[in-house]
Amino acid sequence: MAQPNHDPTAITAGDVLGVYLRSQATAFLRGLRLHDEGAASGPAEGTEAARSLRGAARRIASSLSTFRAVADSAWADSLRTELVWLSSTLADEHAYAARLTRLMDALHRLSGSPEVPAPRGGASGSLTVGSARAGALLERQLTLSRTRAHSATLQALGSSRFHAVADSVAVLASEVPLDAVAARGRVDDVLVPLAEVAGSRLSAAVASLPAPCPAHPYNADHDGPWNEVRRLLRVHRYAREALGEDVARHAAAGEALDRHRDAAEAAAASATAARTPRIAPATAYALGILHADQRHEVEASRLTFHHIWQPNSGHAVHEAEAGHVTVTAR
Repeated sequence: MAQPNHDPTAITAGDVLGVYLRSQATAFLRGLRLHDEGAASGPAEGTEAARSLRGAARRIASSLSTFRAVADSAWADSLRTELVWLSSTLADEHAYAARLTRLMDALHRLSGSPEVPAPRGGASGSLTVGSARAGALLERQLTLSRTRAHSATLQALGSSRFHAVADSVAVLASEVPLDAVAARGRVDDVLVPLAEVAGSRLSAAVASLPAPCPAHPYNADHDGPWNEVRRLLRVHRYAREALGEDVARHAAAGEALDRHRDAAEAAAASATAARTPRIAPATAYALGILHADQRHEVEASRLTFHHIWQPNSGHAVHEAEAGHVTVTAR
C-alpha cells in the first residue's frame, strides 16, 4: 500500500480534488446568480444560466461519487444526493422545451421532403395537413408538461431544501471537507486508480451494447443500456477533467449520446401523441412518420458514438452520416 506523501511542496490528491471542487462550486454560485438575474432579463438568459448551474451541480456530484474515498464520506454522500435532486429538477423544463423544438423542426422538414411516402390511398398533401394538426397536438401536450416542470423548478428554487444546498456549495467554494489520510496521498496512488474504476465501468457498459446495424429495426428496449452508457461516460469524463486531462473526445462522444437520448425521447413523445383518442387519420399518419424519423436519428447517433469512441471497431459510420433515408409509418 502506498504511503501518504507528507512533502509539503508536493501536490497531493486533496490538493487536486480541492481545486476542482472549489472551481465547480464557484461556477455553481455564479450560475445561480445569473439564473436569478436571467429570470428578470428574459427566457434565453435564464435558460443558459440554468444550463451552467446544472453543469456545475453534475460535476460536483459526480466527483463526490468517484472520489468519495478522498472526501469526508458522510458530507459527500449528503451533498451529492441533494445536487442530483437539484440537477434533475432543473433539467426537466429544458428537456420538454428542447423536445418540442426538435419535433417541430422535424415536422417542418418532413412535410416538405420528397423522400417521405404518401399514405396509402391518400393525397400527397396529407402529410402537410397532418403535420399542422400533429404539431398543435404535440405543442399542447409538451407545453403542459413544460409548465408543470417550470412550476416544480420555481417551487424547488424557493424551498428550504434548495437554500441548504446553496449554503453547502458556498462553503465548498472556500473549504473542501477531506479525509485526512487519503487526501495526503499522491495523485497517481489515490485519484488515478479511482478514476480508472469509472473508466472500467464505462468500458464494460459499452462492450455490452448491441452492435448497431442499420438493417435491423430500432429497438426501444435498447434505450436503457444506451442511457446508462451516457451516464457512465459523463462520470468518466468529469473524473478525467478533475485530473486536468483533455476530454475533447469524451465531450464529442457525450454529444452523440445526448442526441441519442433526445431523439429517443422525441420518438416516445410522438408515439404517446399518436395514442390520443379520436385523432384524425392524417394526424396519426404524420405522427407515425415523425416517430420513424426520430428512430432513424437514434440509430444515427448510436453509429456516431461508436465512430468516436471506437474508431477502429469496424462500424459503418458512413451510414450515420448519409442523412435522412426514406421512412415509413408503422
